[in-house]
Amino acid sequence: MAASLVLKRQFFSLARIFSEISHSIPRGSSVCSSHGKCNTTRINFPQISCSSFHTATMLSATPEITVTNEPDTLIQKVVILVKGHDRAVLDSYEFFATTAAKHLGLNISQVSEPKKDIDRLTVLKSVHIFKIHRVQYEMRTHYRCIELRHITGCTAQVYLEYIQRNLPEGVAMAVTKTTMEKVPEHIQEPMWKDHPTEDNPSQ
Repeated sequence: MAASLVLKRQFFSLARIFSEISHSIPRGSSVCSSHGKCNTTRINFPQISCSSFHTATMLSATPEITVTNEPDTLIQKVVILVKGHDRAVLDSYEFFATTAAKHLGLNISQVSEPKKDIDRLTVLKSVHIFKIHRVQYEMRTHYRCIELRHITGCTAQVYLEYIQRNLPEGVAMAVTKTTMEKVPEHIQEPMWKDHPTEDNPSQ
């Protein structure tokens, strides 16, 4: 289907180009003299490269890459908490996320399964009478926790975007990042150096 659409576009573009050339250049004429010789005028059509026919379809926007001198952020720990109601779906997504982290060379420190939450709702089976006949419904929420350590900000952004794009339906995700910051200058040195204490003991 796609190939037929491309061929149709190329055919229409060729027809349009030849129609413009025919309108812009006069047609060749032949004049026969009395001696039986015919003088013909020939027109040489300009050669058109085939690449010009695909300019409308083959243009692709190339992403711009910007290079900055700013240092990358260091992340000490990334905790990915995933929750859902189907345990099999969570098991499959845990395998996918850990496999992607191993292929990227990330340091997986811990993969755990926190305790599930159970919400129960009890309702009457009858509308008005027979209160002893009741029905109980429950909703179970399962969790998976993946913890990554010592990665950079760019690597964490790429990995999180990849696994979030492949998040299955009915599954929620919460991400907690712990970044490493430089110690501020005003607390690098002790404060008592600016305010020296007296050597004489107080009376």
